[in-house]
Formats: sequence, C-alpha cells, structure tokens
Amino acid sequence: MTPSAGLLDRLHLLLARHEALRGYTLISPTLFVVLAAMAVPLMLMVAYSFWSQSYVTLDTTLTLKNYADVATRDIYHTLFLRSVMISGLVTLITVLLAYPMAYFVAFDVKKHKLLWLILLTLPFWTSYLLRVFSWKVILGYNGVINSGLMSLGVIAEPLQFLLYNPFSVIVTLAHAWAAFAILPIYVSLEKIDRTLLEAATDLGDGPVRRFFRVTLPLSMPGVIAASLLIFIPTVGDYVTPTLVGGTGGVMIANIIQAQFGKANNWPLGSALAISTMLAVTAIACLTIWLAKRGTGAIR
Repeated sequence: MTPSAGLLDRLHLLLARHEALRGYTLISPTLFVVLAAMAVPLMLMVAYSFWSQSYVTLDTTLTLKNYADVATRDIYHTLFLRSVMISGLVTLITVLLAYPMAYFVAFDVKKHKLLWLILLTLPFWTSYLLRVFSWKVILGYNGVINSGLMSLGVIAEPLQFLLYNPFSVIVTLAHAWAAFAILPIYVSLEKIDRTLLEAATDLGDGPVRRFFRVTLPLSMPGVIAASLLIFIPTVGDYVTPTLVGGTGGVMIANIIQAQFGKANNWPLGSALAISTMLAVTAIACLTIWLAKRGTGAIR
C-alpha cells in the first residue's frame, strides 16, 4: 500500500467517525464562497471605518473620527430616519397587499396553484431597472397618470407630487419587492393544518375571529420573513431614490454611495455603512421580538 493510499484511508476513517466534520466537508465549498464574497469584504470595510483619508492619501492609523462624524452630524441622522420611515412604509404596504394574494392562492385556489404563483410573479421576471423606469414613465410630469387625468378633464395641469419625492420611492419599491412578500406568506399559509381551522369553526369561531386567533398567528413566521426580506434591502437601496426620488427622496444609501464614489472617502463611507447595518439589525431584532409578543397577545 502506498503512503498516499494509507493517508486517504485514515482520512476516510476519521470522517466516518465524526459526523459533524463530514458535514463541514460537504458545505466547505459553499462556506468558502460565502467567506470570500461576504466576510472578507465586510472585514475590510470594518478596517476602513477606523482609518482616515485625505484626498488620495489613506492613513491607516486607528481613529474613531469617522464614527464621531456619523454620530454628531444631523444630516446623517435625518437621512437614516427618512430611510427607515420609507422602508417601513414600503414593508407595511407590501405585506398588506401581498397577504390577500397569498391567502387567496393558499386557501381558495384548488388546482394549478403553481400556475397562479407564476402569474403573480411574472411581472418580476423583467429587469429591476426596467420596472423602475416604467414607474418613472407612469408617474412623470407628462406620464400616463397625468396625461390620462388631463385628457379626462379631471385636472387642468399635471400633478407635481407624483414624482421625485418619497411618495414615488415608496410606490416603486412596494411594486419592485411585492414578490418577495407573496411567496414567504404563501408558504406559511400553505403549511397551516386545515383541521385547526375546522376545530375553531366547530368551537363557534366565525371567519373573522378564526382568522385572528388561528390563521394570522400561524402565518406570522411568513409575515416576519417577508417583512425582513423587504425592510433590510430597501433601507440600503440607492438606485430607486436616485432615479425617482429626486432631492426629497434621497436615502442614507445614496450618501454612502457618494462617499465611495464622488467624494472618494472610503473610511467615512465604511463607517456610515457599518453604523447603518448595526442600526438596521437592532430594528429588525426589535421588530421580531414585538411581532412574537403581538402574536402571543392575539392568541
């Protein structure tokens, strides 16, 4: 037996004895990709946030100046609060609109559910930028809505509030992320044991009371998942505010992008990004805790 063959036999015996180690070998390629694509850039961003930069000169001396600027400048606070408000409204509107659609497919559709899901998500197969530009055309000064209302004589001049403000950002983001709310809620509703609904009916619960006592609490994991899938990415969205938001729809991600791009101040941009990530994580954890308490209160 060659030395290499003996080494392979010993390695095989070691993997056979340790199930956990064998599991890590199975996920090791994926784990490597995650570390290379996510963990390493994140660690670099953390390192940059403690450095400073003057024009093109990068000073690697550790400092908290960037975080002090983030904590003391009111413009960053205002933009972060605006971003949270816009993302919160987008999340609320999207979930409220997606829940009836998911409920209909889960409970009322008896055949061809896959076809219904495909039809619901079909508009989202197109490019994200194309959908954003479509809303820009719809909400524009000479867009579909204003042109239609003027041709019907409802308004004498185009409406100004439809575009380049937080309203247009909320509408565009709510449409762009709708599919990410429908699918998790549908999966959660589909998993509900129908005998529980029958038992609630036998015990005297009407449709409304049964919904709030049985269906809604049991579907909350899907609602929470949908909310997180929408809220977290939309806080960091800078494409939509840039295209349809105007000056009134600028969000914190636009400032972060400007620091990395036009301002060429990567340390300050990194500090802004890390601070935003930590704040969004805290808000998400608080939301999950409140949702679980609310679900318990409903029951």
